[in-house]
Amino acid sequence: MPARAHLPTLGDGSEMTAGDERRLGDRIARSLYRDPDYVDDPVLVEYIQNTWTALVEAAKARGELSPELDERFAWRVLLGRDRSVNAFALPGGYLGVHCGLIAITTSRDELASVLAHELSHVTQRHISRLMTQQSRTTPLMLAAMVLGALAASKSPQAANALVVGGTALHAQAQLNFSRDMEREADRVGYGVMTQAGFSGYGFASMFEKLQQASRINDNGSYPYLRSHPLTTERIADMRSRLPLGAAPPPDDVVAMPAIGAGSAAATGAGVPADEATGATVTVTARRSSALEHAMIAARARVVSRPGVDVLRAWGGEPDQSGFGALPRPRQAAALYAGALAALEQRDGDRARRHATRLASLVAGDVRAARLVRLLQADIELAAGRGPAAVQALLPTGVTALPLRTGRPELLAYAQARPLGVSAPDLSGRLQTWVATHPDDATAWQALATVYRAEQQPLRALRAEAEAQVAHLDWAGAVDRYKAGQEFMRRGGPGADYMEASIIDTRLREAESRLREQAAER
Repeated sequence: MPARAHLPTLGDGSEMTAGDERRLGDRIARSLYRDPDYVDDPVLVEYIQNTWTALVEAAKARGELSPELDERFAWRVLLGRDRSVNAFALPGGYLGVHCGLIAITTSRDELASVLAHELSHVTQRHISRLMTQQSRTTPLMLAAMVLGALAASKSPQAANALVVGGTALHAQAQLNFSRDMEREADRVGYGVMTQAGFSGYGFASMFEKLQQASRINDNGSYPYLRSHPLTTERIADMRSRLPLGAAPPPDDVVAMPAIGAGSAAATGAGVPADEATGATVTVTARRSSALEHAMIAARARVVSRPGVDVLRAWGGEPDQSGFGALPRPRQAAALYAGALAALEQRDGDRARRHATRLASLVAGDVRAARLVRLLQADIELAAGRGPAAVQALLPTGVTALPLRTGRPELLAYAQARPLGVSAPDLSGRLQTWVATHPDDATAWQALATVYRAEQQPLRALRAEAEAQVAHLDWAGAVDRYKAGQEFMRRGGPGADYMEASIIDTRLREAESRLREQAAER
């Protein structure tokens, strides 16, 4: 589909500027980062973020995402441990995803359909338009209402504490999108996900899955259905958009977009690099196997912390009779979940056995094999065996981490550094990563740890400050920057005047943001 011409903006019914919406989103995100349920699982976050980024690129290619919003909004994904099936768009381009949603999807297409729908709420300014309808409500109250609506699915007491001027139920009613907005998000989201190279069947199958859930007495496990109620009209509309006579993707392969512009996957243009090995591969579209997604869904189930009894059951499932008769993706999911569950119970031997069986099962599937290597590295790191963890990260026949290494590998490598691993190039690799991903708090913290191991305390202090900035904690950032200034005043070992100059500049910026934050209260 050709991209729209960038015509002058005629108005979208919103009185809130993009800058105001971003500031409101930052305020909400700052609270979510401090939520105990917020989690940065490197494997899950990378999988979701890659999908989200491909959809954002496709929205730009279609002309759905204006240059102003692209520049001003955050486009960050926040992952929550919550086992409920939920995802939500927040002001300013933030996206919240619960582990429970990932766990029920059976393909990357289904996950992409939800993310595309939420992305379209943002690009079509549905959030700011809703807030304009509540024009008598101050932005501060709106922020509290959003947080209250999110908290209501977990704890009514927490919701009552957060919502200003009403109950959580009232807040949820005010924040629900209208039926017209839901239909528009469906229509635009479908176009965006197919532009990005995903199959539209994912939209239809996800709707059918949610419709089945809506027929059951809702016990609170599906808050997504309350904030995004399904109608037969919406379901029929998605089914009608599927190509006549076309078959859905085979069970073992689902479409995956190319890096960069979403149109590359649709047209067959471009020669993307394989994200697992860094090797260049010539394909018409990135591919993601059912094995990989089954393992991702299994990881989401374990990360959501289901309880000791459930973990014990999952750890023992691969040892039950008849396991080998299960479909291959089901075996892969059970072995992966079983290994992670055993690891959670500190049963390293069982975790290794499951991981070894899993490696044989997924042999030949590059992306699934990469997940197994990361799993094996996690097992060795938990046992305090740094060199073995680094060795586990390496594909067969490779003697050193490739230059183009993924975020999960980099973070695992950083964890192995204090465990007897010589890594002279690690700080440089992490520096390169945070230069292009400055909002990655976990990577900044890993870099701080590496700097301390390399006897560079001033750089470590600055990296710790940048980690606080990434989570919008301006007070914490000011504290770390000032600690860096104090270090220089004392003339501590490893003084770096270039780094000190950067700290001075960044401190002024953080103090300015802290004053702005105080003025909002």
